[in-house]
Amino acid sequence: MIYAFKIGFLDVRWIDILDILLVSVLLYQLYKLLKGSVAVRVLIGFLVLYLVYLVVRAAQMELLAGILGQFMGVGVLAAIIIFSQEIRKFLLILGKTTFRQDGILQSIMIWKKKEAKEVFNITPIIEATKSLSSTNTGALMVFSRTSELKFYADSGDLMDAFISKRLLISIFNKYSPLHDGAVIIHQGKIRAARCILPVSERDIPAQFGMRHRAALGMSEATDTLILIISEETGSLSIARNGVLDSNLSVPEVRKRINTYLMESEVAIEPDETNDSDNPEVTS
Repeated sequence: MIYAFKIGFLDVRWIDILDILLVSVLLYQLYKLLKGSVAVRVLIGFLVLYLVYLVVRAAQMELLAGILGQFMGVGVLAAIIIFSQEIRKFLLILGKTTFRQDGILQSIMIWKKKEAKEVFNITPIIEATKSLSSTNTGALMVFSRTSELKFYADSGDLMDAFISKRLLISIFNKYSPLHDGAVIIHQGKIRAARCILPVSERDIPAQFGMRHRAALGMSEATDTLILIISEETGSLSIARNGVLDSNLSVPEVRKRINTYLMESEVAIEPDETNDSDNPEVTS
């Protein structure tokens, strides 16, 4: 048997190193699939419980180890039921994965430089927001900084289109087949439309409808900023970190979105001569 190296009494083989690398790639692909969803928290709960089971068994606490052992035996079946949708999507992604685009090879090549992020101009969003608000057209826009929110994007219609005022107005037109649900915006593109968001179980004021409840639920489950345009009043609201701020002005909405995006990527604004609504905003 050929060994790579030895740590104390532990002999590490080359096959062990390959085994660890393959498990790491598998866990990374699983993390990419679940990133941005509540399922990540459930998965972490399972991992913590399994770690406790290993510690209890190593400490030879027979009674507790027996109880947790029975639970872990059923836990595999429970995990399959709970993560049935995620497992199906993971297998579909694994089946169509290539070595040239978003494939396993890119996961292994961690030294590969990331592509530069495109400059994100939020002006079309603000202009579309003005038009939608003035006509009392309901809308729901999810802004994500670090994740494409693939789990939620797959629940709608994938678009991967550059943002424009006319496109957003067309999507949320009440006669459009895409107007129901939310659009997901990431790195200057509309990744998907007609997406289904998790609904908050908290009590909210009666004047808020399902759009506000869905926005609040999304902000509780993910690190996103959600813009809501009320269909009844045309008022603007923003949900962030489980907090819903309503009756915002257009300049305030611009400032909130710009601040959120500036935390991780560049968001540019037009010169103050071209924007009379918020002359104080800087890039």
